[in-house]
Amino acid sequence: MECNDARCPIHSGLKTRGSEITGVVVSAKALHTVIVEHAYTTFLKKYERSLRKTSRLAAHLPGCMEAKQGDIVTISSTRRLSKTKSFVVTKINSEKNNKA
Repeated sequence: MECNDARCPIHSGLKTRGSEITGVVVSAKALHTVIVEHAYTTFLKKYERSLRKTSRLAAHLPGCMEAKQGDIVTISSTRRLSKTKSFVVTKINSEKNNKA
């Protein structure tokens, strides 16, 4: 499959920087956009307890990749692409089996 996307980090000149985050795709309804949910823990010093949190990040999905809801993906930080998108999908780690 040929990729003509100017915002593809693999086939064009879009540079990635900073953090790489692995998460689960919870929504792939928008055009060239996926919502990735990423779970992490933080420590509350006052109560001496750990707290589980989740964060939802919008990421650009290049034309050469096909991520669906339930897939585990790696996203990388990049320059601001739109009002809500500052991450881009760099790799699909595992795909959900849709045998329904």
